[in-house]
Amino acid sequence: MNKSQAFKHIIAETQSGELVFPTHVQASLHIQQALDDPDCGIEAAARLIMREPLMAARVVAIANSVAYSRFGGGVTNIRTAVSILGFSTLRSVVAAVIMRQISHQITEPVIRHKMESLWLHSAHVAALSYCLAKHVTLSDPETAMFTGIVHEVGGFYLLSRAEEFPALLDETPCPPSHELDESHEIFIGRAVLHKLMVPKRVLSAIEVLWYGARALPPANLGEILIAANDLSPAPSPIDPRTPEQIEAARISADCVLEQHSLRDLLQQTSSETQSLLQSLLS
Repeated sequence: MNKSQAFKHIIAETQSGELVFPTHVQASLHIQQALDDPDCGIEAAARLIMREPLMAARVVAIANSVAYSRFGGGVTNIRTAVSILGFSTLRSVVAAVIMRQISHQITEPVIRHKMESLWLHSAHVAALSYCLAKHVTLSDPETAMFTGIVHEVGGFYLLSRAEEFPALLDETPCPPSHELDESHEIFIGRAVLHKLMVPKRVLSAIEVLWYGARALPPANLGEILIAANDLSPAPSPIDPRTPEQIEAARISADCVLEQHSLRDLLQQTSSETQSLLQSLLS
């Protein structure tokens, strides 16, 4: 089966609502769904998270990060952590755990390495998005962090299917489909984002990244995501641009920040960025 045929098979699955996720990811998807229920309170959310040790550890770690240091740190229990973070940030934590769960099921070294590189990139983009939103724009930093975490979820999903469909690792561009109005990758990415119940505002920001409407300095969620993606010191292993183009975009973004006296501001808050980054990667 070639790359085009593999894409057609997966697209047929998405069109019939049959996205294939491992069992442990399904449990995390259930938690994500519960958090969207208006009747789900702090106690119920804490009980759900306690059932997933990895998620519980991540919730406490982020609650103790520098980004939330105004609450004093020293958080040692799930209920307190949930109260501090709020449901918006909890959705980011659940999404981060889902990304890790998808990658941990992979045993093939080449695919696993790509997954780890993609998660490193996503974590950098999430932390940078949080700090850009908080210190440069008037956007909600928690929403920006969530957007950074999930912006490559379609890539994670495709890599998770690469053991079954090795042709997906072929870096040769796939011919455009006559049946779709967009690329195979974007179609599948949108389907996975809908499965994760990603809010429309976040999806719209990711579409800005997909279609390349760059504007610096960033003023809204989509522009924040693009800036964080370009500034990330860890490039995405599935970025269709050449390494030279990626580096040129990074230098350009950095220069614009300097021109607007924003680079120093981000450097002053680097401890906040690094703390969030380590919480996501640990």
